[in-house]
Amino acid sequence: MFRKVLSAGFAVRAGHVALTWAVTLILFLHRTDLKQSEERGEFLKPVTFLLLVLCSMLLYFITSLMDPGYVTFDDELKQQPMRSKHCQSCQHCVRRYDHHCPWIENCVGERNHRFFMLYLISQLTVLLWAFHIAWSGFGTETEWKEWLRINTFLLLAFIIIIIFTVVVMLLLVSHLYLVSSNTTTWEFMSRHRISYLKHCSSEENPFDQGILGNLWVFFCVCKTVAWERIYFKEEDGLV
Repeated sequence: MFRKVLSAGFAVRAGHVALTWAVTLILFLHRTDLKQSEERGEFLKPVTFLLLVLCSMLLYFITSLMDPGYVTFDDELKQQPMRSKHCQSCQHCVRRYDHHCPWIENCVGERNHRFFMLYLISQLTVLLWAFHIAWSGFGTETEWKEWLRINTFLLLAFIIIIIFTVVVMLLLVSHLYLVSSNTTTWEFMSRHRISYLKHCSSEENPFDQGILGNLWVFFCVCKTVAWERIYFKEEDGLV
């Protein structure tokens, strides 16, 4: 189920861990809401924030190390599964291929896409809370040089939080749209080159089962989906 931790993506994952804990440490060391809560002996907020950070990191590693849905040799002998694609970065064919994500150094496919979405949701929650915490830590000084000296690390953490908040929010919104329409990033970007979609109009999607149906299949159906059945059933309905 999991790939080896010590792989080409080790530096990426180590960087994620280092950056996450560096920003978290800065938030705890400065005079933020978290620090003040600790000093008052109120540990609910700090503990909850740490648990959210840990949950986000856990989902990151699950998404990063999990088999995204590699096509097995038996599958290839039967027939290449519809919606699969060979990834040049991983050198594997992935079922319901969405994209190769350099931040997790893994493909996002049929098996780990829902975990990728949960990771984005948890990461955005942490980032929005961290934004509020960092903002609460900025003190007021009469001279800007003194203010900068005191808040240099907090300011760097604040900038990092803003950048990642924008990126994660855009990713989450775009993927929620694609999931709700049962479309992958690859299909959305390259439908004119995909054999089973290039004959369809821009508004037509043979895999669309309605917003609720699409969300149900994506989040609640854990077994492998035979997309060929849905596709050809739709084709028969058009005849």
